Order: sequence, then structure tokens, then C-alpha cells
Amino acid sequence: MRTRKKLKATSMDIAHRAGVSQATVSRVLRGSPLVNAETRKRVEALVRELNYKVDRHASSLRTQRSGTLALLLFEDPTPDESNINPFFLSMLGSITRACAREGQDLLISFQQLSDDWHADYEDSMKADGLILLGYGDYLAYEGKLEKLVEQGTRFVRWGAVLSDQPGVSIGCDNFNGGRLAAEHLVGLGRRRIAFLGGASSHWPEFFDRFRGCDAALREVGGAMEAILQVDAESFEEDGYTAARELLARGGQFDAVFAASDLIAIGALRAFAEAGLRVPEDIAVVGFDDIPMARFASPPLTTVFQDTKRAGELLVETLLRQVHGEPTECITLPASLVVRRSSGA
Repeated sequence: MRTRKKLKATSMDIAHRAGVSQATVSRVLRGSPLVNAETRKRVEALVRELNYKVDRHASSLRTQRSGTLALLLFEDPTPDESNINPFFLSMLGSITRACAREGQDLLISFQQLSDDWHADYEDSMKADGLILLGYGDYLAYEGKLEKLVEQGTRFVRWGAVLSDQPGVSIGCDNFNGGRLAAEHLVGLGRRRIAFLGGASSHWPEFFDRFRGCDAALREVGGAMEAILQVDAESFEEDGYTAARELLARGGQFDAVFAASDLIAIGALRAFAEAGLRVPEDIAVVGFDDIPMARFASPPLTTVFQDTKRAGELLVETLLRQVHGEPTECITLPASLVVRRSSGA
């Protein structure tokens, strides 16, 4: 006797038995916060009862989605073309885990800011949306972000949250982070604070950190001085070179606020070579709290950015766009981690 093959349950079956729409079932399956707890429990119980499995191939045909997100990492290569900023490595781990929880594949691509990356993913079905990571000259690629908006490309960017910016950003409260660093140094009796990092609209994250530091100094009758600000990008070699330039200028300073931990670590080497003691002669504070900050010599006081939460929010925000849900820019709080380099 021939037996009829048991049919697999569909999302329509679950929707019918749960008394909800198929769209609601889809929201439950992807963990959308828009579904109330009672409905979620009812749908999840039916998913288990019917042993429902998502057919990703059929789903992609229906929705014209690939089930893949693309992470574009922008960084100028290091001299040996091997290193990635450890701050972004930490965030990459968080993004990867978040994609796995959401049932998404992740395509990772390394890009130069000068490349035509803004056109590569249009109508290609390589990915359903883009996550953009990396530091660089914001004004140099703002036009490419505008092009993404014009194309209707779904994307979210890690970076400064700016007024009238193209698209959606998740970023740190860089201004308050700079203020925290300066308030800490001022509380230790330091008044002449040097800043290593860009301080213009070309580098909005660094500029906000500079402005936050300046605001805290002005509250005690001081201010940042032009002679004590040296541009630097976010690598150890940049910090080393900037610190040597700072020393060569001959300005008087008793503390350094570096726009990133890598810049700070490079500066520590330059100060050691110049016979200056940290923190006795110069207090040093960084920004990011990368793992190596704890093992610097001396261990580095720094401003913490929550890369775990940042990665989760980048994925969650992009998936909201993919599913046609509203999104908005989010600013994450900064906090100070005190170690020996500031003398506290």
C-alpha cells in the first residue's frame, strides 16, 4: 500500500492556527520587537508543535531577498598590509554573532574609500543591505552615501550621528566621551591638555572628542590650544609621529588626550624615547578601550565604546530596513575606564 508523504507545515498553517497574519509569523521568526508577548508565545508554541523549519530558498524567491548582509570595511592598508584596527575586529565579532542569531549570512568585503563600492551592490542581489565600518575622511565619501540613498540601497553606518546626514548611523557619544576624558584629567590637576587626532569636519568622530575636551576645559577657565593639537589617523605609527611632532613644537603640556587607543599607544613609545615618564610627567588618555589598552606600558586610561551592543544594533537596524520597518540613528553612551597612564 502506498502511503501519502507527510506534508511539511508552512508559515500559512501556523498563521491560520494562531489566528494571526503570515506577516506576524515572519516577525516572530526573526525576533521583531513589534509582536506582543502573548502572540509571540502562541506562534512559537505552534512552530515547535508543527516542527516548522524555514525554507530559506523558497523564502528568498518570494521576497526577492538573498538572506545575506554585506559588511564593507574601509581601511587604508598598514605598511605590511596585514593589520586591521582591533576596534573593528571586536565589532566584527559582534556583527557576525548577531547575523547568526538572525539566520543571516554575512559577506565581508574590504574596500578603499576611493573605490566604486557605492555602485557594486545595486540590483546585484549580492546582499539585502550594507553595513559600513571604518574611519576615513567623511567629506570625501559623503557624496557616495548620498548616492546610496538615491539608489534606494539599504545601509547603516558606524560613525558620528550628524544632522542632515545621508542614511542612518549608529555611533558613540563622542562629545561626552571627550568631556569625560578632560574632566578626569582636570580632576587630577592637569590643565594643559594636548590632543592627537583630527579636529575638523573631515573627521567628525575625532572632532567631537576634541570639542568635548575643549568644553570641559572651558568650564574651568581653560581651552584647547592650536599648538597642542596634532592631526593623526588611527594607527600606532600615526600616534608615534604625532607625539614627536607635538614635542618638536615646544608647547607646554602636562596631559595628552589621544583620539584612539592606537594613537595613544604610539604616543607612549615616543614619550618613552624622549625620556618622559607617563604618568609622572605626562598623563595619557585614549579612546576605544581595545584589548591591548590593558597591556600597554603603563596600562592605558581610555574611553570605552560598547562594540558588542554596537554590532547588535547595526544588524538589527539594517534588518528593520530590509523588512520595511522604520529606523533611526542611535547614539550609544561612552564611559571612562581609569588605569595607570593618567596617574589616578
